[in-house]
Amino acid sequence: MLTDLFLSKTRVKLLQTFLFPAGKIYYVRELVRLVGEEINAVRAELARMEKLGMVESETRANRKYYGFRKDYLYYDDLVRLVSKSTGLGGSIIKEKMKLGKIKYAMISGAFVKGKSLSSQDVDLLVVGNVVLPQLSAIVRSAENKVGREINYTVMTEEEFNFRKRRNDPFVLGILSKSRVMLLGDEEDLLK
Repeated sequence: MLTDLFLSKTRVKLLQTFLFPAGKIYYVRELVRLVGEEINAVRAELARMEKLGMVESETRANRKYYGFRKDYLYYDDLVRLVSKSTGLGGSIIKEKMKLGKIKYAMISGAFVKGKSLSSQDVDLLVVGNVVLPQLSAIVRSAENKVGREINYTVMTEEEFNFRKRRNDPFVLGILSKSRVMLLGDEEDLLK
């Protein structure tokens, strides 16, 4: 959990808000509502984060807006970390024992960063012997939170390896794009 790495629960909530999905900007009172913390705690944490170069602010019509800086040194690392502890990624990791025997689970980098995908792109790939009703329930819950359909594909390990050996365009397309590994070894996946 992120709270194991960061001492401030307000900072954890702000990171989760800013980075999942990444790229949005918020005004202070909106952040207070979203994170459920006192306004002074949110303002103090935003000031610390701005001093560290994590967020930047701008004033628009009597409101101060904050956004996470994409040029922050640890931006990509934090996005990956948050995506593994929040939303779809966090649910899959938390429920992995109930999902069956999963060899690999990954979400696309575009999904993590909140970018829109074409209907052929896959947001989630799960390889292994999966309990489909359980996975479907997790995906439906995540769809309600993100407000859009999540495209996911499930394959057995044998099917995945066969399609990879045959240079299947669908599998190669998934492997050629950025991803966040939730379960399994990425190097093993790419062999």
